[in-house]
Amino acid sequence: MRAGGSEAASRAGGRPVARVERALWDMETVISRILQLGVLVSAAVIAAGVAVWAITDTGGYPDGRFPTTPAGVLAGVAHLRALAIIQLGLVLLVLTPVFRVGASVLVFARERDRTFTVITSVVFALLLMSLLLGVME
Repeated sequence: MRAGGSEAASRAGGRPVARVERALWDMETVISRILQLGVLVSAAVIAAGVAVWAITDTGGYPDGRFPTTPAGVLAGVAHLRALAIIQLGLVLLVLTPVFRVGASVLVFARERDRTFTVITSVVFALLLMSLLLGVME
């Protein structure tokens, strides 16, 4: 092993620094793409809902009523009701950071970073549980 200045001499967690930096760059790129895709898809769905509302001149529900359950939203989307489509876009926007945390779990697991895999797994599980508890109420 060469001493001083070589890649092998400066290691982080047993891996060469250049490899760790490359892995972090890859992780940031993946997470950034997930966030961008989630925002773009949700914006497109919301725009589609607004377009349906403009074309039909109605939200698709009687005044003051709208779907309040995931099944109701999906049923409304199937019937091309504007409010339901807009709600689906908002749900996708809310879920985007959840997908980001899920992707982080996979990236940290792939990098074999046990500490952050456990931490992000706990955060991901708490997010999923809170979403499920909110749906069940």
